[in-house]
Amino acid sequence: MKPEILEKIEYYKQLGHVVPKLSSIKTEEQIEGIRKSGVINTGVLDYVASKIKAGVSTQDIDDWVTEYTEGHGAICADFHYEGYPKHVCVSIDDVVCHGIPSSKEILREGMIVNVDVSTILDGYFSDASRMFIIGETTKEKQRLVEVTKQCLDIGAEQIKPYGFIGDIGYAIEQHANRNGYKVVREFGGHGVGLQFHEEPWVGHFGKKNTGMLIVPGMVFTIEPMINMRKSGIRVSALDGWTVYTKDKLPSAQWEHTFLATEEGFEILTY
Repeated sequence: MKPEILEKIEYYKQLGHVVPKLSSIKTEEQIEGIRKSGVINTGVLDYVASKIKAGVSTQDIDDWVTEYTEGHGAICADFHYEGYPKHVCVSIDDVVCHGIPSSKEILREGMIVNVDVSTILDGYFSDASRMFIIGETTKEKQRLVEVTKQCLDIGAEQIKPYGFIGDIGYAIEQHANRNGYKVVREFGGHGVGLQFHEEPWVGHFGKKNTGMLIVPGMVFTIEPMINMRKSGIRVSALDGWTVYTKDKLPSAQWEHTFLATEEGFEILTY
């Protein structure tokens, strides 16, 4: 690690800011491993994009993800993670996250669908999700999907060397609120790379100049979950995983994995 980075970390620590553990700052070798994992993770989502349509089941999506991932010598990180039963999360309309694929759940015209993929390659983790619109949908759903992607992009613009994680959340929430939407606060982005979930936790709400210091070499996700009207959620009592909006209105999510650099950031998964 460059001496100037260590000096900066110590400087901000003395000022009372939360700073990352040195283990959270990845080496060049680790970054290259995460980058290669991210290439496969992006390829998985591209593969899903080429096949997803009305009439397929969410289990079909799980099968595609497994096929592509294993065919490229990698592992689906979701499978059996803390007991999760499938290889990917597929969340439709009012499902905020962690939707469990099923052969009985069939995609229909007008649905909005989040596919959340996580990959392990040679011990390195990557993570991303995309929204898909099945055929034509309502203007309201279309706009929700678009604004949620804008929230991700606006959050990413706040990844600056020696900025703060709170800057990301502040920018995302402000944009969501300006458009009449609400940020889900119970879930956030996270460090990733050597494990599935690492420090820091990346909230999609916050205050400027708060939260952990952003240091070049950190790798983390930004993954705003944006509800159409209210922020309230509930977890399924049947499976303990599927998260729904309380008001049964749609929710959307986009996610990339980012590397903080000395110039700003690099996107490692799309």
